[in-house]
Amino acid sequence: MQSSLEPHAPRPGLVGADASERGAVFTRPEVVEAMLDLAGYTADQPLQQWSVLEPSFGAGEFIMAIVERLLAACARTGLGPEQARRLESTVRGVEVHAESFERTRERVRARLHEWGASSREVSRLCDAWLIRGDFLLAPLTEKFEVVVGNPPYVRQERIPEALLVEYRRRYHTIYDRADLYVPFFERGLQLLADDGRLAFICANRWLKNRYGGPLRGLVARDYHLSHYIDMEGTDAFQSEVFAYPAITVIRRGAGELTRIARRPQIAGELPAVVQAMIRADPVDDPRVEVVAQAVRGEDPWLLDGADQLAVLRRLEGEFRTLEDTDCRVGIGVATGADRVFVGDYSGLPVEPARKLPLVMAADLRGGTIAWGGRGIVNPFEADGALAETGRYPRFAAYVHAHREALQRRYVARRSPEAWYRTIDRIDPALARTPKLLIPDIKGEATVAYDAGDYYPHHNLYHVTSPTWDLQALATILRSSLATLFVANYGIRMAGGFLRFQAQYLRRIRVPSWAEVPAKARAALVAAAPADLAAIDRATFAAYGVGRAEGETIRRAAAAVRVGRRSA
Repeated sequence: MQSSLEPHAPRPGLVGADASERGAVFTRPEVVEAMLDLAGYTADQPLQQWSVLEPSFGAGEFIMAIVERLLAACARTGLGPEQARRLESTVRGVEVHAESFERTRERVRARLHEWGASSREVSRLCDAWLIRGDFLLAPLTEKFEVVVGNPPYVRQERIPEALLVEYRRRYHTIYDRADLYVPFFERGLQLLADDGRLAFICANRWLKNRYGGPLRGLVARDYHLSHYIDMEGTDAFQSEVFAYPAITVIRRGAGELTRIARRPQIAGELPAVVQAMIRADPVDDPRVEVVAQAVRGEDPWLLDGADQLAVLRRLEGEFRTLEDTDCRVGIGVATGADRVFVGDYSGLPVEPARKLPLVMAADLRGGTIAWGGRGIVNPFEADGALAETGRYPRFAAYVHAHREALQRRYVARRSPEAWYRTIDRIDPALARTPKLLIPDIKGEATVAYDAGDYYPHHNLYHVTSPTWDLQALATILRSSLATLFVANYGIRMAGGFLRFQAQYLRRIRVPSWAEVPAKARAALVAAAPADLAAIDRATFAAYGVGRAEGETIRRAAAAVRVGRRSA
């Protein structure tokens, strides 16, 4: 495929935008210094022989810190401004935004003049060091000992279509709804020299969610996650950001161990934590943890603690996933037009065969269902065919009255003949099937049993099983053990809320119902939905979890429950 874009053309539609619109978030100087230390770019190294890359230098925080360290290394080895030409290959910085580029260039020029370099040599170095263009398209061919920076946060929908097509052609990690920082990782890793290090600070979602899978797989195959600092809740940036940030250091080459620190205070604590992380073995600082095998293919990375990881790996080795033990996880119906399809059940003016009682997340209270009386218009027959309007005059009158709104939906434009369908097909048999209902975004696991009375709305996940006693399974899914799986494999929303999505529920390991002893079965069934102590006792007994593992599981779950921190 021939690209219509210049190889280093700026990103159209973004270069003139303000900082927030083009994904620019500026890093605090203390964090910049910490990241350079983690990447090994320190003045006691022969930096005049190295090459360092900053792929999106913005206001120049990293570039200026790099220049300071490079000049300090030169002073240490006796290389003065009269030999400035020898430094042409030591730095590369790329920036797409014209104003940011010029402003940083002037800062670099001023510092080199202060060093004593001639105007000619200053211009020569700035021309060699600083590249105006798009890092993802720029013709960089050299390899770098260090790639460091804060890649831009730009969602795909804000990238012009032609440019996104070109990015996808070049970078296989742009998968699903991946943010622009994902291909920045891919290209940065590609440009590393042997044993080179990439140090980025950015949102941590790619570590666990769906779109980060190909990038995680790339790292697992050819690289090593050497250091990780969870920066959630810290003031890592010069402006407020809503994403949960993390510092990730990745080395080219194999390795098993990852050194981890969590939420260090920027002022005062961060430098000491970083020094402990880069110190030779053994690590003797309690703020730094060493974890083995946190990275495993494209799977979410498990970085929440060595003790938790050991428990998870033990459970994963002994038990099967939820869907491998005769359970099925699904999601409720999305209509694309709830104002039309959803209403008071008794008041929906359609035939009884064309509506179902609808249960919503707000109906789940304390592990039980307090139905709010809502219903959903069902345009599907039991065999999955779209209901014929000629057979149901009241249904036909209702959907025709709302035809204009229904036809505006994407699903209707894609299938004009089925303009009155819901986005998801409704299977009336699901309403009659006993099931467990689990809301997506919650501070802790909320699980309610439905004996077969309702159809779930789209913000509810459902679990069915022909073999499990669902009351017993509900106890397991409410337990700290289930929360441990979801918290380690899933991402958290603003406020720390967990996401109980199907992809994370499917990670939970369970015994088959036939393997659970009679006494443990009875305890699981008897545990009250709100009695967390009884829930955990019954669940731990069913899994053979001992005291030490149980304390690890309880402590980990208590730390992530919102509104129940002391549980």
